Amino acid sequence: MNSDHIGQVRRFNRTVSKRIGALNDSFLDRGRPLGEARLLFEIGRGGAEVRDLRARLELDSGYVSRLLRALEKQGLVKARAAAADGRVRRVKLTRKGLREVAELDRRSDAFAQSVLAPLSPAQQARLAAAMAEVVRLMQASAVHIDTEPPASADARECLNAFYRELARRFDTGFDPAKSRSVNVDELVPPAGALVLARLDGRPIGCGALRRKSDDIGEVKHLWVDATARGLGIGRRLLDKLETLAREFGFHTVQLDTNRTLTEAQALYRASGYREVAPFNDEPYAHHWFEKRL
Repeated sequence: MNSDHIGQVRRFNRTVSKRIGALNDSFLDRGRPLGEARLLFEIGRGGAEVRDLRARLELDSGYVSRLLRALEKQGLVKARAAAADGRVRRVKLTRKGLREVAELDRRSDAFAQSVLAPLSPAQQARLAAAMAEVVRLMQASAVHIDTEPPASADARECLNAFYRELARRFDTGFDPAKSRSVNVDELVPPAGALVLARLDGRPIGCGALRRKSDDIGEVKHLWVDATARGLGIGRRLLDKLETLAREFGFHTVQLDTNRTLTEAQALYRASGYREVAPFNDEPYAHHWFEKRL
């Protein structure tokens, strides 16, 4: 990894943490540190489950509990068991908490204006564009890709979202019952595997690998949510599946795709796949690809 890049990231972190007041005990002069203020924003006007807050902010349960206790003592939040499941804690803003979030919003806008005001219009545009690019790239670096039990709730959520998109995009619609879709048993090692991509604890992509023979694996259900496209997640999912294929002892991976999925075809070709003659009777396939590992 480039040492200059590492140094630049560290300089950026120091500059930003100082400029936004992350080092102060009174963020935006409201008498509390940035962590407590950020948690109020994340809880929001609709409330949130504590486990979701931990996932979104990537904080351990003990630290989140301490932040919540501090906010409760200030009369800003209330926590209680969720109605549907007593094991799940849900936290909501009190009336005082709602007023505080409104004030934090106002002060955050004023601070953003104070950052932009000394700059020329051209500099303001450059800074806003650079910040937008940083946000996208930081999101990309925060995506985690791991194997997932194929029967989990997150796995089902991803696969169902994948099927819904195919139904929208295919000329003929899409019916999983008519496709050569994989079943759960085929996605458990050593028969195969399912991988999920998560951002802030939320599943945003998936991919599957199933065994066709001792030497050949088949990639299926490669999908990235529309909100997370352009972050390179599709390529990372494909790389993860190829790594698993090598671990399973496969020498070749194959896949098929529909003619409407042009971005998927571009990804496969850029990743070293070559188009080959049809090797299955998938009714929704128009292109078949293969790659030697």
